[in-house]
Amino acid sequence: MALGAVAQTPPAQPPAALAAVTAAALPPFSAGAPGRALPPGWVTVPINERKTPTRYDVVLDAGTPVLHAVADSSASLVGHELAMDIAATPVAHWRWKVAGVVPGGDNTTRDHEDAAARVIFEFDGDRSRLPIGDQAAFRLSKIVSGRVLAYATLMYVWSSNAPVDTMIVDPFTDRIMIVVATTGNADAGHWVAVTRNLATDFRRAFGEAPGKLVSVSVMTDTDNTGTHAEAWYGDITLGPAQR
Repeated sequence: MALGAVAQTPPAQPPAALAAVTAAALPPFSAGAPGRALPPGWVTVPINERKTPTRYDVVLDAGTPVLHAVADSSASLVGHELAMDIAATPVAHWRWKVAGVVPGGDNTTRDHEDAAARVIFEFDGDRSRLPIGDQAAFRLSKIVSGRVLAYATLMYVWSSNAPVDTMIVDPFTDRIMIVVATTGNADAGHWVAVTRNLATDFRRAFGEAPGKLVSVSVMTDTDNTGTHAEAWYGDITLGPAQR
């Protein structure tokens, strides 16, 4: 579930501390210090008041600070808001590691929609062009949670079993497309580097060019399956496409 995802219980209003920036560089997790404090520029975003939050802290991995997540029947995000045109820097790079996939996780169904690791990119756009049903969902999200659902979201996951590059329509809303970036337990316990062209994936998912990137977040969640998951996140960067 993303910052703006429509869930069984809609997400709460993100903290005001999320500061909009225009630079291509996201605050690095590696700038953090070991402990419960989040790296500078990142804040915890609850799903809603009834969800147990995932625990996030900064730990050292081979001497480098990384963001560490532990989920026990829990869900929450660590996020950073932006206001950025990605036309010149559409390629996202990050690395992540999981202890193992979520047992029984299945991103196609509401009751099992959990993932050991997610990196989530939310985009702005012209909501007036969307079908009436989607516009109603935006209004409901605003009324219930206090914040407007993002126009469109790319949610990259470490899937329990779906093939890499699979695109899954989120079971809660078709304004979120789940993209499988890594899958299975073959690489569990090892760092995996991921490179994705957000503009290409966005066009494939939504049939149009992306608007401004308005937030980036990470999430490890097991609230639907009631299980345990552990993940580590390295720095997330945005850069130009290779020519």
